[in-house]
Order: sequence, then structure tokens, then C-alpha cells
Amino acid sequence: MNHAGFTAGSLVRASYKTGEYIGEVVEQSSPAKAAVKILAVVKHPKQGNLHHPDNPDVAFFHQRRALSYQEIALMPIETIRPYQGSVPDYHQSLQQALEADMEEMRRTIRFAEKCLAELEQLKKEY
Repeated sequence: MNHAGFTAGSLVRASYKTGEYIGEVVEQSSPAKAAVKILAVVKHPKQGNLHHPDNPDVAFFHQRRALSYQEIALMPIETIRPYQGSVPDYHQSLQQALEADMEEMRRTIRFAEKCLAELEQLKKEY
């Protein structure tokens, strides 16, 4: 679906790298990108090395911060879609997105521990 033609002031939901945000279009700078002013965080950016996802044993493990309130970022048009509804408070949305990401990591740890325990049991049986 082609989302070209966003006008200044349009509220949008857009992805930037691995984060997702609610923002306001400042301008569509080209057919491929639009400048978006950040108003809220929907999904916190993923940590780690994107070329080696979910691998903690890499030479450089990246820490990624969410885009700041009212920071303007050039977003690829294909990641931008219209947003309807009220815009949440930036700081509250940032905290909620961060906590959701942390809870997902906690679930992943619990899952990995459970898998490891089952594999240890299978190892004894094999």
C-alpha cells in the first residue's frame, strides 16, 4: 500500500529502526521519506546487534535509546501509516514501552530456563 502524500501536521504511527512511534509529519522530504516529530513511543527499540539478533556474544552489543520527545527523524514512507486517536503522554508512553520490552525479556529468560531444564532431563534419559 502506498502511503505517499502525507501532509504537514498529519498524525502518524511510524517505525524507525526497531522502535515504533506516534508522531506528527513535519514534511515529506522525498517520495521515500518523511520527517516525523516524535510525540509518543509505542515500542521501545530492540537492544543488541541487529546483524546477530538474540545473540549476547557479539563484539559490540548495542544499547538503543528511544527517540526523544519532539525529535525529528526521517522515516521511510513504507513504515508510516495514519494514526487516529488521542496521543499518549510521551514520558508515560516511553515508560510503558520500556516496561513491556523488559517484561518480554523476563518471559524469554523464563522460557529459556524451562527449555534448559527439559533438555537436561532429556540428556539424562538419552
